Amino acid sequence: MTGVDLQTENVAHLIQLALGPVFLLSGVGITLSMLTQRLARIVDRARSLEDRREAAADDVRVADIDQDLKYIVRRTRYINSAIIFSTVAGFLTALVVTLLFASAFSPLNVGGAIAVLFVGSLLCLSASFFMFLIEVRIATRSLRIGGKIRR
Repeated sequence: MTGVDLQTENVAHLIQLALGPVFLLSGVGITLSMLTQRLARIVDRARSLEDRREAAADDVRVADIDQDLKYIVRRTRYINSAIIFSTVAGFLTALVVTLLFASAFSPLNVGGAIAVLFVGSLLCLSASFFMFLIEVRIATRSLRIGGKIRR
């Protein structure tokens, strides 16, 4: 390979540069795991409520279950948005690491692209956390304590 500097110090420095984004990628993966587990619990709760709705005898109970299902639909939308934003953040971070290594072994000048992708990744991760915060607030508001929805 012509023009490629594979000296140990240079490769070690490149790995050091990539460690920050790699740790971010690890955190995004953990966040995605938590979000998908939360989505699974929401889906399980929705299925349970739908089963209860079919077995409900009085209109008051059906109305309560319908209200709970409306909250669950809202929660599902927000948690799905959080998952999408986290996935995009992970993808952008993986591109950052890839471009870091590619730029070391080729004459590409991609410093600006790396910076933009990294900022985009952090913005997506921030949006994901914001969607998660909204979902948690909806879940908290929909709590039933003593038979009444807490507001």
